[in-house]
Amino acid sequence: MALLHVTFSKSQNEYPFLITVHFCSVFLFLFRQTALCIGVGSFSDPNDLPGLAHFLEHMVFMGSEKYPSENGFDAFLKKHGGSDNASTDCERTIFQFDVQRKRFKEALDRWAQFFICPLMIEDAIDREVEAVDSEYQLAKPSDSHRKEMLFGSLAKPNHPMSKFCWGNAQTLKTEPREKNINVYKRLREFWKRYYSAHYMTLAVQSKESLDTLEEWVREIFSQVPNNGKPKPDFSDQLSPFETPAFNKLYRMVPVRKVHALTITWALPPQEKHYRVKPLHYIAWLIGHEGTGSILSMLRRKCWALALFGGNSETGFDQNTTYSIFSISITLTDEGFQNFYEVAHLVFQYLKMLQTLGPQQRIYEEIQKIEANEFHYQEQTDPIEYVEDICENMQLFPKEDFLTGDQLMFEFKPEVISVALKLLTPEKANLLLLSPEHEGQCPLREKWFGTQYSVEDIQQHWRELWAGDFDLNPSLHLPAENKFIATDFTLKTSDCPDTEYPVRIMNNDRGCLWYKKDNKFKIPKAYVRFHLISPVIQKSPKNLVLFDLFVNILVHNLAEPAYEADVAQLEYKLVAGEHGLVIKVKGFNHKLPLLFNLIVDYLADFSAAPDVFSMFAEQLKKTYFNILIKPEKLGKDVRLLILEHSRWSTIQKYQAVLDGLSVEELMEFVSSFKSELYAEGLVQGNFTSTVSLLTFYIRCIKLQFKKLSVEVPVLFRVVELPQKHHLCKVKSLNKGDANSEVTVYYQSGPKNLREHTLMELLVMHMEEPCFDFLRTKETLGYHVYPTCRNTSGVLGFSVTVETQATKFNTELVETKIEEFLVSFGEKMNSLSDEAFKTQVTALVKLKGCEDTHLGEEVDRNWTEVVTQQFVFDRLSREIDALKLMTKAELVNWFMGHRGEGNRKLSVHVVGYGEEEEGSKMSLYGEVSKLTFLPASTLLASVTTITDIQAFTSTLNLYPYHKILK
Repeated sequence: MALLHVTFSKSQNEYPFLITVHFCSVFLFLFRQTALCIGVGSFSDPNDLPGLAHFLEHMVFMGSEKYPSENGFDAFLKKHGGSDNASTDCERTIFQFDVQRKRFKEALDRWAQFFICPLMIEDAIDREVEAVDSEYQLAKPSDSHRKEMLFGSLAKPNHPMSKFCWGNAQTLKTEPREKNINVYKRLREFWKRYYSAHYMTLAVQSKESLDTLEEWVREIFSQVPNNGKPKPDFSDQLSPFETPAFNKLYRMVPVRKVHALTITWALPPQEKHYRVKPLHYIAWLIGHEGTGSILSMLRRKCWALALFGGNSETGFDQNTTYSIFSISITLTDEGFQNFYEVAHLVFQYLKMLQTLGPQQRIYEEIQKIEANEFHYQEQTDPIEYVEDICENMQLFPKEDFLTGDQLMFEFKPEVISVALKLLTPEKANLLLLSPEHEGQCPLREKWFGTQYSVEDIQQHWRELWAGDFDLNPSLHLPAENKFIATDFTLKTSDCPDTEYPVRIMNNDRGCLWYKKDNKFKIPKAYVRFHLISPVIQKSPKNLVLFDLFVNILVHNLAEPAYEADVAQLEYKLVAGEHGLVIKVKGFNHKLPLLFNLIVDYLADFSAAPDVFSMFAEQLKKTYFNILIKPEKLGKDVRLLILEHSRWSTIQKYQAVLDGLSVEELMEFVSSFKSELYAEGLVQGNFTSTVSLLTFYIRCIKLQFKKLSVEVPVLFRVVELPQKHHLCKVKSLNKGDANSEVTVYYQSGPKNLREHTLMELLVMHMEEPCFDFLRTKETLGYHVYPTCRNTSGVLGFSVTVETQATKFNTELVETKIEEFLVSFGEKMNSLSDEAFKTQVTALVKLKGCEDTHLGEEVDRNWTEVVTQQFVFDRLSREIDALKLMTKAELVNWFMGHRGEGNRKLSVHVVGYGEEEEGSKMSLYGEVSKLTFLPASTLLASVTTITDIQAFTSTLNLYPYHKILK
């Protein structure tokens, strides 16, 4: 496959190109990808139209002179199994798409027209403003976005960092009308000024020859206008945060229940030092979790749960005006009370780094780890790959397009020292998040309404940090890493090669599936185990104890396993619904060391009283933070209705509020470990002998008995009545306007063919759903149909995420019904050609080669963890698709819409003028649901106001797996 890099540049000719070509050794994909980066973003927004760059990114996609259909490009892509997206950053805007290879050139031409002659029809402006506004409303409850907006507001007046980059209805519709600003005219002017060829870089990846790709690009993109004007340059606006507002303590009320301290420095732009990456070196040490690190000490004091440091390299964190360096620490209740001491520990560590100076041993260790990962990396997502390349072309010289953002090229201690010396207490800004601040923060950030206050740093600490304070003897640099792989040889198979995993061990205590990788040929492996237990689902209390157990186990492992983590040996422990899931992956050379370490800590589990208290308190916050998200609450309610014996997050929250003890936890863990069924999958560069040894080591160390009763790994599902039911609940976040409406049609326990039919139906539905509910009705930013597999029982749904400030959820439900009626008409008139095109697209999607080993492992693991073991599911589904008829599809949909359908609507109702209820404290009661009645708009619907009473009268489907 060829990857073509294209830079559009100005010269004496009319539309010239500088074309740089690079051959990539990648697997052959059935889909082709393209990304284009424009060197302009929200920094270029005019002061009187905040968010215009973001708005233009939306508008250019709404038809072109050559292809005028407003939703035509999306419809074309959906028809041929493709997708597209775009994003606006501070100084760059990126567009991308993928599609079947057969349609790649046509898609490329359609897409290029948005940069050549977009329609941007005036009639679409008001409708698309609503989409931008919905995107903004969805972002408002995000603490990370709130922190960014608050931080940006501290910049110098009129500096681009202080701009409101999102845009909303207020800035793009209401205020422009009041000021007689013609938004349509200004959009056109912005496009003409900034969407110029010489600001653009393009990456095209396809199986065609480089000559062919170059020919296509020249032919299609030669008409992109080039105005020859200088590129926007903000590099003269340095030091945006050298203001009296910086180097203060800001207290902020978060949306979630979380205590967090963020220490931030605004440094000169660091992009020019990409070959040294000084901030990456410093962040690696700050974020280290081994002995002698900041987090190690904070954990021992039970003051912190997590620490992240560095620069994310987004446009907000790194641009031509400055580079951010921030350290964010998730605090416990006790850590919050001692946040100044926490900050002092950070400053002591930084002073130690400044005193010792940059260490070549550590730099080369990081360099080696990054180089190993680069040279043996698995194929990344193709879309992400072309996105990264086209953005890198804006940032680095051509020889570093592929590596500039990944490798550490040269150790220059003087460059690192300059950055280190700037990380002093007197240049730092402190931001402290806590629910405890509610009622004590009189200030409001303009755009997100964040409650905050500002104060000077306490005099005691200010004076201490200004002087020559002592170092902490417990803080020191990390030792040499024993987990770094040095053996990258590919192992010889010790058994016949197979296309799918085979069971190499099977007894009454578990089984092991194995597949040697001979396709991707990388020195890496994946090991996964599911330890199934009958005690987990016995009660909400047991589920809470299980969550506690896993959280504390992860905490116990954090320090001893951290070296493995930074050496690209990844591990993850997940509290599954029916068992503990252990996942490890990375270079196979040292992977057994990590797996054995995890098993050792599992076998010898312990929980200190202070650690137990810390995580019990944190779990309350975790459950609360789940429940205040409308989409999470909607899922919780829907599954509580559908799955028999499922315990809800609300019930778990109630259980943790009731109180737990260390003794109860240890009794639960003992019970959990006594009886298990262990199901495993080993895949990659391991032999079957090593895999079996791994299995035996685990069994011997854990010393568990076989299960006395079989534990199902799924729930039984209720059979919904043959009428429309509605469960309408109030959002548990009192300050959130976002609502969610999901309309679900239950199909029942079906087979593999019918599951594939459902997928085909949803694929047909995607573009019309988007066009009707978002583009035309402007109900919300997120609108989508979904194929639902609920413990083997099939169904499909349509979901709209809207705002109570704009729409009542029942009105949204009626619009979904209107859409389904119109879609039914569309299905009845579906042409044979359109049907065949969609079938072909789905066949190609399912026939796509895996891009990397992890993708293949994920698919195989799903079969293992659900105990279905249909490893050739995709090929069976393709066979089923090839035999499907148009009549089958149409009858399938109409059958679900006819009399006697099993329909369930779930509404999570936000707070706003279109709904009843007023705003109260952000941190309301989340331990119970508030059920709402239906209005006359849905008079024929049966309302559910007691889920247990409703489900107790219903029949249960038998346990069902989709096996054939």
